[in-house]
Amino acid sequence: MLKARISMLSRKTVLLLLCLTVLAPIVLYTDRLTTLSNSIWNNDFEEEITNLESSDLIKDPTEITISIDSSNSHQISDAGVVQKIIGEHKSRALSATEEGIDIKERLIKPVTEKENHIDDIQEPILVLGKREDDAKKTKGTTPKLEEQIKKNDRPNKKAAKTTNSMNHQKEITEKQNVNPTGSDVTVRQLKDQLIQARVYQSLSSTRSNPHFIRELRVRIREVQRALGESTKDSELSKNAYEKLKALEQILAKGKQIQDDCSAVVKKLRALLLSTEEQLRAHRKQAMFLNQLAAKTLPKGLHCLPLRLSTEYYSLDASQQMFHNEEKLEDPNLFHYALFSDNILAAAVVVNSTVFHAKKSEDHVFHIVTDKLNYAAMRMWFLSNPSKNATIQIQRVDEFTWLNASYSPVLSQLNSQAMIDYYFKSQRGNSDQNLKYRNPKYLSILNHLRFYLPEMFPKLDKVVFLDDDIVVQKDLTLLWAIDLKGKVNGAVETCGESFHRFDRYLNFSNPLIAKNFDPRACGWAYGMNLFDLAEWRRQNITEIYHFWQGLNQDRSMWKLGTLPPGLITFWARTFTLDRLWHVLGLGYNPDVNPRDIERAAVIHFNGNMKPWLEIGIPKYRNYWSKYVNYEQVYLRECNITP
Repeated sequence: MLKARISMLSRKTVLLLLCLTVLAPIVLYTDRLTTLSNSIWNNDFEEEITNLESSDLIKDPTEITISIDSSNSHQISDAGVVQKIIGEHKSRALSATEEGIDIKERLIKPVTEKENHIDDIQEPILVLGKREDDAKKTKGTTPKLEEQIKKNDRPNKKAAKTTNSMNHQKEITEKQNVNPTGSDVTVRQLKDQLIQARVYQSLSSTRSNPHFIRELRVRIREVQRALGESTKDSELSKNAYEKLKALEQILAKGKQIQDDCSAVVKKLRALLLSTEEQLRAHRKQAMFLNQLAAKTLPKGLHCLPLRLSTEYYSLDASQQMFHNEEKLEDPNLFHYALFSDNILAAAVVVNSTVFHAKKSEDHVFHIVTDKLNYAAMRMWFLSNPSKNATIQIQRVDEFTWLNASYSPVLSQLNSQAMIDYYFKSQRGNSDQNLKYRNPKYLSILNHLRFYLPEMFPKLDKVVFLDDDIVVQKDLTLLWAIDLKGKVNGAVETCGESFHRFDRYLNFSNPLIAKNFDPRACGWAYGMNLFDLAEWRRQNITEIYHFWQGLNQDRSMWKLGTLPPGLITFWARTFTLDRLWHVLGLGYNPDVNPRDIERAAVIHFNGNMKPWLEIGIPKYRNYWSKYVNYEQVYLRECNITP
């Protein structure tokens, strides 16, 4: 019995010791686990969030999200781990864990609120804020969780790298975009800064600072080299952006040195006035040079009439005659009037017209020139016949009835006042509109267009052509147009505001203001259909003489033939379709290409004639394709395309 009691006591003692041995470590482990859980959530995770938000590499905090399949969802928490270890202290462990989770949720909430895309995710999402140590702790029990953590961690790292790369690329792009194609923003900035730099360079307060002036001069030279002759940002050198920034910095120093704004304002005003004065002088000089270039005869075109004249006078009298003279007065044929002293220009007009004519033998050209170019003009067309077309060459002095007693314009052109107006320099400088000072207005050739019925008494209709036009279509349809009792068929030019009557006539004159409308549409010379029978019936030439006689002092209009033409044919002009005559190729580089191709006649009106070096290059081929540059006289005079 005693032995049984001893055995029972021993057994209880062993069991008690065994319980103590088992329970003591569990209690100690539970306390440590609770402390560890609070430490992790209260200190380490908060420190990690703080470091994450203050990071320079990542602008916004990132989160690791794990999608948990609903069929295999696990309660991933510290309480779940503790629950597997011990059941007795479940309530205590859960309490500690819930406290940690509550802290965690308060810390993680402002981060997760920034991410709007999580609302679109269908599956349950767990936001983890633990460090890698926490992930490692769950490695043994939740291998799927560890794999999902790694999988989601890689895109976040990649996104961070992408963000950094994009920021870096943005800085590079900003520098590269200094020179966008077609822009001149940076060029203008550089020029403005150079002006500012020169102002600071001339101020007394900055001149007293030799170090600043020396550095400023260096920056000015650098910017000038970077700028060069550039007019667009795309033409600037690669280091222009750096030079711009460097000059901005030195100018900022100058602003600190110069605190008197009034001195800067005065200097800038003086600089502005000086620049405006220089601009006016340059504009006047450019206008003068432009007019001079338009009046100047190229060397080749000066050589050509001399060479042709020599050849003409070496011919026999029989060789100097043209054929088909019987057609010259036939009213059933198509007659053209051309008044020119430019041999090559007249040749292009005839060649282009004949080239497009369906029946060239029905076309007759009446060319009138001056005494100086008469022999050369005849020699050219004798040696370069235009298919079967009929050519007539006349001198202006052959029309003996055209004299000062009959024509008011002739008496005006020969007056001393008119000569002084053109050739005395002091008078030349006083007139602002130099285009009216072209000596071509002294030539009677320019005014023969007002005497067509007298020049061709047996003709009923004539098409007048200027020598700076090119024909691109068959013109025979012009003769079929019914002018409805009008005298002049022309294309109106009021599509542009400066082609109205008030731009050509002086409406401060009471006679002009009383008889004409300042906003009436103008029209163009260059390709005009004249009904000579109606001209004679309405006595148009006398109307011209009346108004020309009133304008002896040039008070009604300046010189030229368009203003008196607008007056003479007022209410007597029939409007033709605009595609019969397209203008502007001698001054406007933006003429619609479609209009040029569809036009029957294109007109190089303006100073930039196609035979001059100042001609607009893209239009020159329309003219030059009707010139045979292999012709012997052209090669001898070195006339090339």
